[in-house]
Amino acid sequence: MIDFNYDYQLENDVALLRPIANSDIDYLLPYALQEPELWKFSSISAAGADGMQLYIEQATNARQQQKEYAFIVYDKRSEMYAGSTRFYDIQNENQTLQLGYTWYGKAYQGTGLNKNCKLLLLSLAFDELEFERVEFRADHLNEKSVAAMKSIGCKVEGILRSNMPKATGGRRDSIVLSILKQEWQNGLKEALEHKLNERKSSL
Repeated sequence: MIDFNYDYQLENDVALLRPIANSDIDYLLPYALQEPELWKFSSISAAGADGMQLYIEQATNARQQQKEYAFIVYDKRSEMYAGSTRFYDIQNENQTLQLGYTWYGKAYQGTGLNKNCKLLLLSLAFDELEFERVEFRADHLNEKSVAAMKSIGCKVEGILRSNMPKATGGRRDSIVLSILKQEWQNGLKEALEHKLNERKSSL
């Protein structure tokens, strides 16, 4: 189970994740000002200075309320903060949670950063915190995000029609995917580690 009072810090040779703080606005503000399209498919937009400030405040408040646990992502290769991700809909009693609200600046997309972060987060959830299920959701039209989730071994469970409002207006159909602890420990973790090692060797 997640201890909301504990500052989890996850890292490998590519990524470092730590709890997001209100003081992190300066690290993430450039994305809010220069890359507003990052939140095209998101239910919550962080575009603009006010948008990013509110985004971070909502994330830190959700942790205080023991509802969500958000991280800021640091890319060790560029020595720059690259984005954010979080655990949400955390149900300690049912040993389930959702992993999402994930975004990275354009320069970090397709670099392997996301897979490294997923390895760290899923290892924490399954291997250390002993959750049984991690769920993922996305706008079903967000093909890039859905492909990324499938590439780490997520299984599609279905579509929730008109599931939630879009930040840009209208409503979205949400695709639901998941990974189970048994699947993670019986091959998915090793497969993801193998993909990351292959990527390193090809660089």
